[in-house]
Formats: sequence, C-alpha cells, structure tokens
Amino acid sequence: MAALAAFAKLPAINSATVLLVGTNEDFQEQLAETMLKEKEDFKVNIHLTRSLPLPAERDHIRPRIDLIVFMINVKSKYSFKDIESSLRHVDANFFLGKVCFLVIGACEMNQISVDVDTVLKLADCYCSPVLFCELECENTRISTARQLLRMLQICAGHVSGVSALSFSSLMGSYIDYSSIME
Repeated sequence: MAALAAFAKLPAINSATVLLVGTNEDFQEQLAETMLKEKEDFKVNIHLTRSLPLPAERDHIRPRIDLIVFMINVKSKYSFKDIESSLRHVDANFFLGKVCFLVIGACEMNQISVDVDTVLKLADCYCSPVLFCELECENTRISTARQLLRMLQICAGHVSGVSALSFSSLMGSYIDYSSIME
C-alpha cells in the first residue's frame, strides 16, 4: 500500500479534514465529539483509524487530509509501537507542519509503560509538535480540541499569512516539556 500523500488531492472550500490515528477508539471518539461540539467557521471532517496504511480501495472517496494526529497512550506499549509502525506509511511532506503527536496518560506516572522522553524523541525525529492531554478531564479535553481545531484551520490554509510549516516551527519552540516531567 502507498504512503498517505499530503498534497495528492485538492483542498475543499471552507472545509478541513483531520485524521486521528490511535489504538484506543474510546479516546478517539471522545476527542472527535468534543472537536465537533466547538463552533467553527469551516466544516470539520474527522476520520478515525487504529493504524496506517489506510485501505487503498477507498482512496478515491477519501477527502484530502489536512492534519494527522497520532494519539499515543503512554500507558500502553502497543499504542506506541503501533504509531511507530504507522509513521512509515506517511509521506514526508506531511511532516512539514501537518502532523502532531498527542500524548495521553502522562500524568499518571506510576502507570506509564512508555517513557515520555521516548515519545519526545520520536516527535523530534519527525520534526512534529507534541501536545499532552488527559481526555478523562473535560476541561483539558475541550482545551486540546480547541488547539487541534486551530492547528487544523492553519493546516487547511484557512488562516491567511500563516503556513502549517511556520506554525509548527513556532509551536515546537514554545512547548514546555519540563512541566509534564515533574
């Protein structure tokens, strides 16, 4: 199967599509529902998958994907390994600001199976920003959904003067990882 290409399709007018990749369907659905509840000036399409590659037979009906969010549950080694293997199926052009990693479960240090530093190194290797979220907490979930929607809006080209690449590079330099490590 071919890699998921960033610019293989034309963008839809006043619309943006995010792909949530992760092994925990409950977390994906919670985040997707929260994102859809937010009021936006553009149509938000959300697609969920456990892993990549996506089935090639549906490629002709699949919309252009503007942002890929890799959801890593650090309480599960399987989650991390599955995301790692999925990354091989993403075209390099996506890593020019159209990918982010969402780390879930990092606050419960006694239950972590994957070291947060390992996730940070993976994100650094792919030049992609990392967000941390505890989806069980509604306020945090809403805040994360808003951040992702803003990123999606930029990645889809709906914010004039800001490209996905410039936004991603700005975001990467402002994330404070030290607060999560305490």
